[in-house]
This record gives sequence, structure tokens and C-alpha cells, in this order.
Amino acid sequence: MCELATPAETAKYLRTTVGKLANDRYLGVGPRYMKYGRSVLYPWDALRAFIDENTADSL
Repeated sequence: MCELATPAETAKYLRTTVGKLANDRYLGVGPRYMKYGRSVLYPWDALRAFIDENTADSL
């Protein structure tokens, strides 16, 4: 079973704000998410993948 994070948990994990996450969803960028009714939820594995995909390689 996949664990899901709320926008508040996701914002804390990514060190950003809930508003930034909402704006990213509107723009179609940011981590993958799902909607369940009116709730927005983020799979933890999608958050880890988002971090891996957006980590810059050092020179």
C-alpha cells in the first residue's frame, strides 16, 4: 500500500509552503499528486522521485 502525504506534510518535507505547492499544481510542475474528492494527496514515493529528478550534479 502506498503512503500518502497531505500538502502540509509535503511542504514541510520539501521545505516550501502549501501555497507554492498549489501554484506548482496550477502550473503543472512540481511533484506528482492525486485528488481524492476535494483532497490533494502526494505519494511519498513520488516525492522521493521528485527530489532525485531535481537534484543537481556537482561539478
